[in-house]
Amino acid sequence: MPGNLDMSRYVGLFVAEAVEHLESLSRDLVALEQRRSPETVDSLFRHAHSVKGMAASMGLEAIATLAHRVEDLVEAMRSDAAELDRPLVDLLLEAIDAMLSQVRAAGAGTLPAAPAALLDRMTDAVRARTGQVPAPTRVARNVLFSSGSEAEPVLSPRPTPLEVQVRVVPSSRSPGVRAFLVHRKLAALGTMLTVHPALEELRAGAIPGGFVTLTLEASGGEPAVRQALAQLPEVELLSVEVRQAQVSPGPAPSAASLEGTRSVRVRTEVLDDFLELAGELLLATSHLREIGKRLPEAQRPVLEEGVDRLHGLAKEMHGRVMGARMTPLAVVTDQLPRAVRDVARRRGREVDLAVQGAEIELDRAILDALAEPLLHVLRNAIDHGIEDATGRAASGKPARGRVAVTVRRARDRVVIDVEDDGRGMDAEALRAAALARGAVTAEEAARLSRGELLLLACLPGVSTARDVSDISGRGVGMDAVKRAVERVGGTLELDSEPGRGTRVTFRLPLTVAVLQLLLVRAGGELVGLPITKVLGAVEISPSTLEPGPGAPLLRHGQNLVPVHGLAALLGFEPGEARGVQPYVVMESTQGPVALEVDALLGQEEAVVKALSRPLDQLPGLAGVTILGSGRPVFILDVP
Repeated sequence: MPGNLDMSRYVGLFVAEAVEHLESLSRDLVALEQRRSPETVDSLFRHAHSVKGMAASMGLEAIATLAHRVEDLVEAMRSDAAELDRPLVDLLLEAIDAMLSQVRAAGAGTLPAAPAALLDRMTDAVRARTGQVPAPTRVARNVLFSSGSEAEPVLSPRPTPLEVQVRVVPSSRSPGVRAFLVHRKLAALGTMLTVHPALEELRAGAIPGGFVTLTLEASGGEPAVRQALAQLPEVELLSVEVRQAQVSPGPAPSAASLEGTRSVRVRTEVLDDFLELAGELLLATSHLREIGKRLPEAQRPVLEEGVDRLHGLAKEMHGRVMGARMTPLAVVTDQLPRAVRDVARRRGREVDLAVQGAEIELDRAILDALAEPLLHVLRNAIDHGIEDATGRAASGKPARGRVAVTVRRARDRVVIDVEDDGRGMDAEALRAAALARGAVTAEEAARLSRGELLLLACLPGVSTARDVSDISGRGVGMDAVKRAVERVGGTLELDSEPGRGTRVTFRLPLTVAVLQLLLVRAGGELVGLPITKVLGAVEISPSTLEPGPGAPLLRHGQNLVPVHGLAALLGFEPGEARGVQPYVVMESTQGPVALEVDALLGQEEAVVKALSRPLDQLPGLAGVTILGSGRPVFILDVP
């Protein structure tokens, strides 16, 4: 490696790319266990080779060696598909988990240690399957965690020209960058004579078929070429041939010729900051508009024209930042096959997972909040939904259980269904469990519909699980799932039939940055209610309310819902009693509830701002927004 190159600047990129390759490696391995495919084996090999090459380039010997052993075992599978068995898959998954830990340790600035016992087991596995001792892994000096310079390559006088043909794998996300790295690596060995395609075309990503041909005079000859390219991920060396005809060297292409349009990785925190600034711009333009209303009539048009222009630019900027935050749901669902395999193995069950619609995009903030709830629902489906082999046989079901995750767009919402073909849920048993724990009264339980009875499973401590495992079953978890979904403006629905299975439905907004609010006044204060939680609003005389246990009841459709004064709930002084009072019917944890308010003030599109301490510790507050007048308005978390 020439010069005094500081590789520490690349550690972030290394960690991000290595984690992607390792997660893909894990996903492909689980898929290969279910269905043998030469294409999947090739994908496994490419991911392992990429991790080995990147780790070797960074001088991380422990990771490179482990990736090399994975590569050896995958090569054994390629030679003989019969080599793939459950113990081998378990061993490879253990190695992948170890490499993930090592990569994250490297990202934290710690030199990862080699897992000696795991390496020994993998070496034994390679020897048992191939009859050969694995070759040692060649890596660069540790350039990530040590400093110093290395000698420049010594060039031999006029070495024989070599024609080198390489191929950038089709799955590469940055083929132009990979091709340029090939050029840079080989140029360091001697004199570069020709490059095809030209670097200008590489810059534009114009690499037909991914093939790149280079002619060079390399001081170390073919061995040096092979060694240099062995450390590059996502690059396959196709051939190295001696070129008899002399080629006059042309002008050396500048490395700056690759400095064109390319994709970059941006931390989500940076996008969050941009979104915050875009939101502030929108609020500032609304404030300017309010100021303009106080100007004389003749002076308003000029200001309004400028404000409209500024508002349009701010809104476009906000939309583009939101577009950059949109991420395919595959970021979450790609982790599910491994989780399903692990839970099913621990419970001694065979389960197939099917995922559809993972390409649909959501705001990254919603995805981050969704990952754990989705995983919990999936664990519940396997742990308590899918029966064991004996139970499925007695029910006339196939031995292998099935869990399906289906994602679809429904106007401005994304709907995710997690459905299993297991034993289902008993609504009446949930009613009895909720009554036994005092979570609902007998009167409330009697009024609940079947769908509302199933949602009792989301109350803390209410569970009908037959056993308690280290995976789930203690009556906790589903309440947290429901709260997490509602926190991002979504809703959770349950549908189940005993003996047929259960479907859990997440209905999610595309983004949480902008919400539609219903503004109301309660006790003289202005507050916002998320429109997604509003079931209806009426203005009636309080005398028409029906008496009920603990609270008066408002008839809404075919149901009677309890009424609570919003001012009293918030600790405000109640407003004056009037002949006609507004009521807003909202969703809550225990079913619909009617909130008595002083006035309905209309809808508002709000840029949501997160609460900081100590306000984030107060129950009932979901966020805050600023009106054009500059007045802050709290957004309520009604459940």
